[in-house]
Amino acid sequence: MFSPKDQIAIERPEPSSSPNAGRGRALKIGVLDLLSDAAPQSFGERMYGSHFRKQFTSITPQAVSVWCRQMGHTVAYATYHGHEAPHTLIPDDVDVLFLCAYTKAAPLAYALAKWFKGHGALTVLGGAHARSFPDDALRFFDWVVGDCDRQLIEDLLAGHYPRATAISSGRTLEDFPSVEERLPELRASSLSEKGRTFWQAVPLLASVGCPYTCDFCVDWNSRYVRLPSEHLRRDLEFLADNYPKVIVGYHDPNFAVQFDQTMDVLESIEPERRLPYVMESSLSVLKESRMQRLKDTRCAYAVAGIESWQEYSGKAGTGRANGRKKLEAVTAQFDKLKHFVNGFQGNFVLGTDADSGRDPAELTREFIRRNPHVWPGINIPTPFGGTPLFDDLLDSDRVLRELPFLFYYNPYLVFVPKHYGVIEYYDLLIEVFAEMNTAGSWRRRLGNGTHWLVKAIHSVQAAGAWSEIKEFKRIRQMLASDANFLAFHERRSDRLPDFYHQRFEQRLGRYAELLEPDERRPHFETDASLKIEWQREGDVQMHSGPGGPDPLPTRLSEPELVQLAPA
Repeated sequence: MFSPKDQIAIERPEPSSSPNAGRGRALKIGVLDLLSDAAPQSFGERMYGSHFRKQFTSITPQAVSVWCRQMGHTVAYATYHGHEAPHTLIPDDVDVLFLCAYTKAAPLAYALAKWFKGHGALTVLGGAHARSFPDDALRFFDWVVGDCDRQLIEDLLAGHYPRATAISSGRTLEDFPSVEERLPELRASSLSEKGRTFWQAVPLLASVGCPYTCDFCVDWNSRYVRLPSEHLRRDLEFLADNYPKVIVGYHDPNFAVQFDQTMDVLESIEPERRLPYVMESSLSVLKESRMQRLKDTRCAYAVAGIESWQEYSGKAGTGRANGRKKLEAVTAQFDKLKHFVNGFQGNFVLGTDADSGRDPAELTREFIRRNPHVWPGINIPTPFGGTPLFDDLLDSDRVLRELPFLFYYNPYLVFVPKHYGVIEYYDLLIEVFAEMNTAGSWRRRLGNGTHWLVKAIHSVQAAGAWSEIKEFKRIRQMLASDANFLAFHERRSDRLPDFYHQRFEQRLGRYAELLEPDERRPHFETDASLKIEWQREGDVQMHSGPGGPDPLPTRLSEPELVQLAPA
């Protein structure tokens, strides 16, 4: 928490009744990309945000900013990574605010939407949370956007879509602005000279979508599309000429599925001008015959999904091998890859319905001991809306319905495990996370010959794991000592424990005051199992007038906005 002198002074503003810009008039647009889910916290969290989180800026909010600027509007773009009060990053007199948020940041996004609405702005939500829980988000935003492209943004700003509507282009976005076009946004975020860090990253996309159908993943039903080679080559050439010291961060859900075509583009840049890059891919893609090309194109860091020892083996490239056979296969592959790539992260999901007994935890601990060059990203399964996992858990009444979205990520459990008691599950998590921080793990991690920057990043991650262990232990202690807390986690009670109320207030700080108690809990009942029929461009209801679609209408008062919200 802040000390009193650092508290954010938020007063409830009076709703503005000033008219919005008329049709054809330039608007004041705000674009805010939430990279953090909490109000500014401790010095340590601010430092992490400034040196690491700041580099993970999203591409689509930058695209929206570019499009709005090209349409002749005045645009204020910012990213929030936990460094200062987010409501101060965008002028409070904007006509329209575009917010991008992931689900854990949804409560902060909701509070900011109320803040800016109170100052007369119209609000639009995009990003992962908008796709996962659109109906819930419509309680706070005028529009919630799924698939997005320039035409949709242009139509929205022209007043073509009614308020309180979830809208989607119905098309996969394939035409992104170039790096050169995004340069003002990059200079305001990851390339900012203010608070410059020892490394800087530029986000790129070589593809969108993923060919795999992992039931927990928000991209499970997305169409894989490799983006035009000439666009990627253009961006790489521009960066090599103008920013030769940056790291390229590929934001592809699954990089280089079409491996040869992607590598051909990267290899078209002269060897001495190639930039190091970070990417996420599948081990099934990173075959031994392809490893040299990764080195030649300067792959500096690779994130690969191992996911589970019992499932998703096709993605891991181990065929039908599960359990110990899968462990041996992925360990052998990482052992080969380390001669070609500097650093790795292997992602795990611990506690799926396929997991039971101690084997999943023991195999993961063994993986950690045998692969010190691979950082283990251990994740609690999180049921994001629109995924088969969410539908299955909701249908079987295993989702903790009262738990705010702020807790939809480690170290919090959002559902009732199928094959573990809740206390047993947290015991296993504590054992696995403790393995990351044994003296032996630290010695192997620091002495494994990887690049100094990789060691530094893994050391920061290991330190962060200590914080998660502390929270695991606190939750485990309450599960064992507080009958009401245990009843909530076993779905025998819907009363949200005081612990979560306190954590909510602590993380959001004064922004929590903008959300009433009922506004903090997800409203799944309006989502009908989140099987949303998005209103597509072709059949969305239009505001019609004698001269065609209405412009953005006059701003409404807060009571009128409440009347427009879905029942």
